[in-house]
Amino acid sequence: MWQELIQEVRVAQMGVQILFGFLLTVVFTEKYDDLTDTDQTIYLMTVVLGACATGALIGPVSLHRLVSGRRVKPQAVRLASRLTLLGLVLLLATTTASLLLILRVATHDDFVPYLVAGVVGWYLLCWFVLPLWVRHRHTSQ
Repeated sequence: MWQELIQEVRVAQMGVQILFGFLLTVVFTEKYDDLTDTDQTIYLMTVVLGACATGALIGPVSLHRLVSGRRVKPQAVRLASRLTLLGLVLLLATTTASLLLILRVATHDDFVPYLVAGVVGWYLLCWFVLPLWVRHRHTSQ
């Protein structure tokens, strides 16, 4: 289970690191000063969420390195799995806030919250609802 978990984390890590790296550059652009106070607040929340997601998704790697050879693999796998799930939830929040900010700045339209809600619904379906449905339908646990 450890190898599978680490492979899953690698995929999520790359996505969150690219998103977080992009977010870190926004504050240094000319456009940042033109953002409304609300948009700057959304941006700051997005950066903090991205930092937290990065920490949670890199955590299993650090955990593995620090406990390797200590005969605590079952406990480490459970903790790493929880960190990964937390990281995915934080990545969902980061992506949602990023999308909200980008669409607010790009369109200034009232339909933006509805569009973002639709995308969040899609993420929830793909990332959580379908996997939980498969788990429920095809396992006895």
